[in-house]
Amino acid sequence: MSELSERERSGMADTMQLEAVEIGTDEFLKEYSTKRSKTKAVPEGVSTRGIYRDIVHIAWPTLIELTLAQLTSMFDLMMVGNLGQTAIAAVSIATQPKFILNTVFASMNVGATALVARCKGAHEQERANHFMRQALVLNLFFAVISMVVGLVFTGPLINLMKPPSEATFVGGVSYLRIQMYGIMPLALTFTITAVLRGVGNSKTAMMYNLVANVINIIGNFLLIEGRFGFPRLEVEGASIATVIGQSVAFVIALIVILRPGQYLRLSFRKSFRPDFTSMAEIAKIGIPAMFENVIMRVAVIIYTRAVTSLGEMNYATHTICMNIQALSFMTGQAFATSATSLMGQSLGRRRPDMGEIYTTYTRRLGLLVAILLMLVFFFFGEQIVSLYNDSTEIVKAGGQILMFVAFMQPFQSSQFIIAGGLRGAGDTRSIAIIVMITTLGVRTCLAALAIYVLNWGLPGAWIALVADQLLRSLLVLLRYNSGKWKTIKVKIA
Repeated sequence: MSELSERERSGMADTMQLEAVEIGTDEFLKEYSTKRSKTKAVPEGVSTRGIYRDIVHIAWPTLIELTLAQLTSMFDLMMVGNLGQTAIAAVSIATQPKFILNTVFASMNVGATALVARCKGAHEQERANHFMRQALVLNLFFAVISMVVGLVFTGPLINLMKPPSEATFVGGVSYLRIQMYGIMPLALTFTITAVLRGVGNSKTAMMYNLVANVINIIGNFLLIEGRFGFPRLEVEGASIATVIGQSVAFVIALIVILRPGQYLRLSFRKSFRPDFTSMAEIAKIGIPAMFENVIMRVAVIIYTRAVTSLGEMNYATHTICMNIQALSFMTGQAFATSATSLMGQSLGRRRPDMGEIYTTYTRRLGLLVAILLMLVFFFFGEQIVSLYNDSTEIVKAGGQILMFVAFMQPFQSSQFIIAGGLRGAGDTRSIAIIVMITTLGVRTCLAALAIYVLNWGLPGAWIALVADQLLRSLLVLLRYNSGKWKTIKVKIA
């Protein structure tokens, strides 16, 4: 057994089924690139059970990690919710500008994941580590810029969200300003998580993010209402607890990649000098993803501004339901992580047929989970909403909105997974175009029509969101079935 193979088995996600197939030849790639995407029988030596095992090996730690992170966000809102509707609105309004400022380094991580995954599939360990170092340098630079912009323009960023009251504006400014001090450790942790997922090691990221979430919840308990002698800081306390948790996660993540014997290992003996050629490869995949995220955030801001015009009660209901919907995102995103990593590794091994097989089987697993979530939201909507707020009006309205969330589950899951496979192939440009069409062209326009013209209220806003998701699911599927992702060139050596 080679030294490389031994290292791949030491704590890393070893895609045994992919290793069982021969490396693709130029003739194989030329022939396969002309075929339209469709479900295929697995190659000789590969088992269906093994395919599912590879998918779940990456997906389950990611699912736990993302779910716990979203549950922590839910607990944040539940704890802040005890302070009233204004506090809920303040935290929600501050979250959107934070997402915008996170966009650049989050997008570059898409490129880092895809490239590191290809290196793993091609057995280019040193190149994988090189791309990790370059991604860290690149995102540290972007994080510093984001922090400065966030601190200087805190007020205008909150005003973009059209806060419904002065108290909401003040609370949002306080929350966002504190978040800016944690943006550098957050950015670097995101990068480490992205490259670990690229090689299939999602379990490690789960562990350090679990610690961060626990610290966040404890901090919320102590600082929001002031317990055990700690000061009562309310919304500011929730923000401080989040930053502390993020900082601890970064320290643990850094320790992980500094340990010897890892497939991905950060060594300070290696050069951290910017390699603009490698950074350009990261950016080639990351920039379209950045446009996608920017477009998404702009659309969400426009959409949210329309919802805030419905008043604080409706906006609080909307915030709660969006938070619950985000929890349902976790399963789709977890399986999408598997699709991204396994597609990238398959293409690195010059076996797009394996990437296609992994994506197909991942969609099947995702659909089963989506149906389960659909039933939960349909039958227990009001009970879930009541965990956030005991207002009869909010609980009833929220239960109705969760019917929309239930309906979207199967489409949403398939969309996430297919898009994950396309990102693993480096096809981020098409995803960006699709998001622009559906969010700006459909969601925002339909929401404005439903709220300002037809007076459909909050249900009208969610009808627009459902229309966005359905069209996006269709367009992503059509792009994937076109097979154009098979011919995208990515330079890893």
